[in-house]
Amino acid sequence: MHIIEAIILGLVQGLTEFLPISSSAHIRVVGEFLPSQADPGATFTAITQIGTEIAVLVYFWSKIVTIIGRWAGSLVGRVPRNDPDARMGWLVIVASVPIGILGFALQDYIRDVFRNLWLVAAVLIVFGLILGAADRYGARRAEMDDVTYPQGITIGVAQALALVPGVSRSGATTTAARLFGFKRTTAAEFSFLMAIPAVLGSGLFELVHGLGEAEPGPYGWSGVIVATVVAFLVGWVVVAYLMRYLEHGSFMPFVIYRILLGIAIMVMLGFGVLTPFAGA
Repeated sequence: MHIIEAIILGLVQGLTEFLPISSSAHIRVVGEFLPSQADPGATFTAITQIGTEIAVLVYFWSKIVTIIGRWAGSLVGRVPRNDPDARMGWLVIVASVPIGILGFALQDYIRDVFRNLWLVAAVLIVFGLILGAADRYGARRAEMDDVTYPQGITIGVAQALALVPGVSRSGATTTAARLFGFKRTTAAEFSFLMAIPAVLGSGLFELVHGLGEAEPGPYGWSGVIVATVVAFLVGWVVVAYLMRYLEHGSFMPFVIYRILLGIAIMVMLGFGVLTPFAGA
């Protein structure tokens, strides 16, 4: 039964990681409705995100190889430091600093306080409204080569907000990028690229942390592995679909979904269908 639940959670992770609707919030809530009625936990969530991040590596492989190659070349003077791809390498690094520092410093909150479903529901709604405003009123002209270091750091700070389930990593970074006037596809691509160090770093940290425990959450290592593989397969399809969709579509369907989901969670909490913390 645990393997079936792990497969379901892997599907949820793969379906929601790249959409601005918060995969961690969905994992948190869906876990409550499965037979075991357990919060999968921060360790399970972070490790399965490795699967979806590998999907990003596969989808953007040629772009990533170019960025790394040009960035490395700029270190030894073979490539100008103002080269767009070399500069993108530095931007991804500096944008990853805020979430790296806060993610390490706020471990206790990430594992406990931040998983309060009242908080999850509230940020789903609030950040959904902010995303909707940014997408509706933000300019649409800036391209990837236009990203500046101050903008990269600011978008990195926005990414750190996703330590709270419900904010959404892609949602927060895309919102910040849209506020700076970047096109939807550009905002999404930069969001995915800058998430690579943060997500892989978080996943590997939790993997090492989990190795010191008997079981990494309620589904054991077999469940984590299965969920991670499923998340990779589904995530690869979703990221390809989303990049095509954003060429002409808006973020408004996701905004509406976030608001409705946040309200639904609050209603279920109010009626006792859900409790703020698992097992409460």
